[in-house]
Amino acid sequence: MIPVQGFSGRKVAVLGLGRSGLATARALSAGGAEPCLWDDSPEARDNAVAQGFELTDLTRRDAWDEVVCLVVSPGIPHLYPEPNRLIARAMAEGVPVDNDIGLFFRSWSTRDWGRMDKTPKVIAVTGSNGKSTTTALIHHILSEAGRPAQMAGNIGRGVLDLDPAQDGEVVVIELSSYQAELARALTPDIAVFTNLTPDHLDRHGGIGGYFAAKRRLFSEGGPDRAVIGVDEVEGRFLANQMAQGAGDDRVIRVSSGEKLDGPGWSVFARKGFLSEWRKGRQVASIDLREISGLPGAHNHQNACAAYAAVRTLGLAPKVVEAAFRSFAGLPHRSQLVAEVGGVRYVNDSKATNADSAAKALQAFDNIRWIVGGLGKGGGIASLVPHLDSVKKAYLIGHSARDFALQLGETPHEICETMERAVTRAAQEAKPGDTVLLAPAAASFDQYPDFEKRGEDFVARVTALLARAKG
Repeated sequence: MIPVQGFSGRKVAVLGLGRSGLATARALSAGGAEPCLWDDSPEARDNAVAQGFELTDLTRRDAWDEVVCLVVSPGIPHLYPEPNRLIARAMAEGVPVDNDIGLFFRSWSTRDWGRMDKTPKVIAVTGSNGKSTTTALIHHILSEAGRPAQMAGNIGRGVLDLDPAQDGEVVVIELSSYQAELARALTPDIAVFTNLTPDHLDRHGGIGGYFAAKRRLFSEGGPDRAVIGVDEVEGRFLANQMAQGAGDDRVIRVSSGEKLDGPGWSVFARKGFLSEWRKGRQVASIDLREISGLPGAHNHQNACAAYAAVRTLGLAPKVVEAAFRSFAGLPHRSQLVAEVGGVRYVNDSKATNADSAAKALQAFDNIRWIVGGLGKGGGIASLVPHLDSVKKAYLIGHSARDFALQLGETPHEICETMERAVTRAAQEAKPGDTVLLAPAAASFDQYPDFEKRGEDFVARVTALLARAKG
């Protein structure tokens, strides 16, 4: 646990009692603060009480007496489409609003660091797609290289649940736009921006607000090194804003598909090969084509970003390459579930929007595509140029029939449920085919989250193959 500094003997309100909220409450208490806990959900309040926490009804006016800060969980809107009523109350009372990320950055460094040989560092990763894989890959590389490392944030543990820093340790944090937008302190040593595609636009008031939330990690944080994906105009703009000139190697540009051979520091992947260039010369290369945990161009971009981040810490290319080969990937993100009779079954349930589904569709050939759920704006119309590798689509969920209308000449079948979709795809699959779950939609019509949807896919595949063996 990281005890929160700066609030000893003072009242701090905590709104939202999920994983990060309860971790925040414990960390505030450990730092000597008096946490005042509340959640609009009766179930969340009951869970907190069951874990031994006391509640403070923040809907009461007198509950705000002497409160010096409100700490908000990331899922609670504070600006768009409209602020939560208690956040609006805090702003009206002049109470500063923060989140656990802000508390972490103000509390991570301690006096004990003066006795360490190597100062601990923080790598923070943000972006639309690939940030979880990039974060996990960085952590994996560091661990394989024997460097003490922890991983937290939007993946794994809450940041305040981390252990106090060891000598030379590196903490790798995944940050969503929700987390980056509200944190009052953002001071990573290395900041990583993977890419930007439209998402969460209602929460940020449009694409400009969404980009601005992620840009804060760089503009407010002032990292020593900035690793920036430049395959979109926003990334190119951000790299331009951060660099003092073309040869400024504090900014490392990353691309999947474009050769970057200018005078600065760049890492790019083309035709399955990762290349590192510095001062106009190639200094390293890695063949990514046979690395099973990183399939497809989108994962090659993640590999480039992770490679660049750890190279700033002095890790050798050969060490990074060896760690790439032992990386198993993350569940629900191009996860190879099984390969039987020449047919692969791949779980990419995290592909919750059209852009991330497009990347999955480009990573495989001869696809039997399980798609659908609770569709987002535009549906899957933008995926039509990427359907050449799809032999047939198997549609599930609320938007199955709407998606069917957008498939053009692509063969398809409305299956509605995961069970039927997996069964039908397996029945029709031939050697060389990939049965791919890449829904291009939210999960909330049939599942509480994308993880449960992916777990259902894995369970259906496992059961089907077990019956086939029996």
